[in-house]
Amino acid sequence: MANGLCWLDGEIMPVEQARIPVLDHGLLYGDGVFEGIRFYHGTAFRLEAHLRRLRASARAIGLDVPWTASFITAAIGELIDAAATADGYLRLIITRGVGRLGIDPSRCVNPALIIIADTLELVSPKIRKRGASLIIAATRRLPPDGLDPRIKSLNYLNHILARIEANHAQADEAILLNQHGHVAEGSADNVFVVRNSELLTPPASDGALAGITREVILELARDNGIPAREVTLAPYDLYTADECFLSGTGAELIPVRDIDGRQTAACPGIIYKKLAAAFRALVAERGR
Repeated sequence: MANGLCWLDGEIMPVEQARIPVLDHGLLYGDGVFEGIRFYHGTAFRLEAHLRRLRASARAIGLDVPWTASFITAAIGELIDAAATADGYLRLIITRGVGRLGIDPSRCVNPALIIIADTLELVSPKIRKRGASLIIAATRRLPPDGLDPRIKSLNYLNHILARIEANHAQADEAILLNQHGHVAEGSADNVFVVRNSELLTPPASDGALAGITREVILELARDNGIPAREVTLAPYDLYTADECFLSGTGAELIPVRDIDGRQTAACPGIIYKKLAAAFRALVAERGR
């Protein structure tokens, strides 16, 4: 869409007109949760799964969500209907709300709900076609005893630092390792490798977000007879993979051309092509 829209306090407005108070604790301290959701053909993709994860993230940080799923669904529907295109990206945010200075969350009385509809392109069509160039970042994924990876919070600073490393290396994306040196995820996506015709991805216990698109890819693999499992991966497994690709709501599916200068054996590979075609077919089917 030419200009993004925002649902805020029950009103839909251009994003450049939307305002939040400077004392909102989501702004001050990253105290809040969010979901990124694609919509295709005027329908939010896997919306129920996203709303379940949003509510789980909020519960995990002790954030009350006073809005029902049906209310949020209706607000999203209004925003999509008002959008200039049938395909786009939603950012659904719940913050702790306005409070006094200081990190104490009890200072906030009313949480805030913000929904943004806009376009999102993590990589150019050229990169998507030829494959992305990756680095393994020095920045590590926060351990579960620091911030559980299943919580999709507004605190993304370590991922931003990893992305800065990728920018400095003139790479398209960065892979974060966990505290044990095992592969966790990309700065904004999950990672898959193919080895001996088997699809592999790190488990959430290794620091990977339990991505909605990640789960879709695993479902599509099962439906298409592709062996798939969650397994701990090391950088060696990325360097020596037959194929590698990224997945995520924003990323959708992106093939990987090289990692730390090591060329992948095939890009895009046979498994990637099959899964990418199945994914396109799925979202074309009423965007559900």
